[in-house]
Amino acid sequence: MDVERLFAELADWSDQHDVPVETHRYGPLPDHEADLRLPPDAAPRGLAVVVHGGFWRAHYGRETTRALCADLALRGWASWNVEYRRVGTGGGVPATLDDIAAALRRLDEVRPVGDVPLLVLGHSAGGHLALWAAGTRPVAAVVSLGGVCDLTEAARLGIGDGAALDFVGGTPEQRPELYDLADPARRLPIGSPALIVHGTDDDRVPPELSRRYAQAAHEAGDPCQLLELEDIGHFEVIDPRTATWSTIVQGFEVVVKMG
Repeated sequence: MDVERLFAELADWSDQHDVPVETHRYGPLPDHEADLRLPPDAAPRGLAVVVHGGFWRAHYGRETTRALCADLALRGWASWNVEYRRVGTGGGVPATLDDIAAALRRLDEVRPVGDVPLLVLGHSAGGHLALWAAGTRPVAAVVSLGGVCDLTEAARLGIGDGAALDFVGGTPEQRPELYDLADPARRLPIGSPALIVHGTDDDRVPPELSRRYAQAAHEAGDPCQLLELEDIGHFEVIDPRTATWSTIVQGFEVVVKMG
């Protein structure tokens, strides 16, 4: 897949479908920003914290989840699209984790949508960060889309040209305390319902990482649903133009109601 072309197409789609955006700061640094979108015509059904992917590296930012957030607004969901420090902009463990926590605290202050279900949703590296965030506070549900759910195994496999090693700053043997802090699979149970989504044709993040997390979550007593999507790759799961995305939305709305 031509990723840059896909993101250009999603940017064009967003230009045609986006809703008004309020950008808020949650800290003093350039990356300490989050975009709040509200449904255009009604009170929101819920509030989704959205965390973008990109293997925790600076090349990609929250513009990659802009289309997803626009679609959520059209479906009646408010969203909080979070930027954060990445490797190359001062990020890594623990700085990136600190940013996600600070963005959630700022949302608590801003939150103009009343008492509605809070969902945390992330793609790829953002799936890892969403699961980590859900382990720090109760949420109605957490959704990982092609997520790096098992940071230790990702480091062992060297996915993303060693992205996990760069993010943490070493191997699990070299930095065990940081993996204990940052790896969602080591922090179970989180106590909140999870929907773990992965395409079987994902060539960026192996589906096995999601399978390992889902099994560990069940064993730890967490409510966790694994949704494997046949013949789907890494990026279809954040493309609101696809039937795949509609399936995901239906899935997490069910999990939210159950939670």
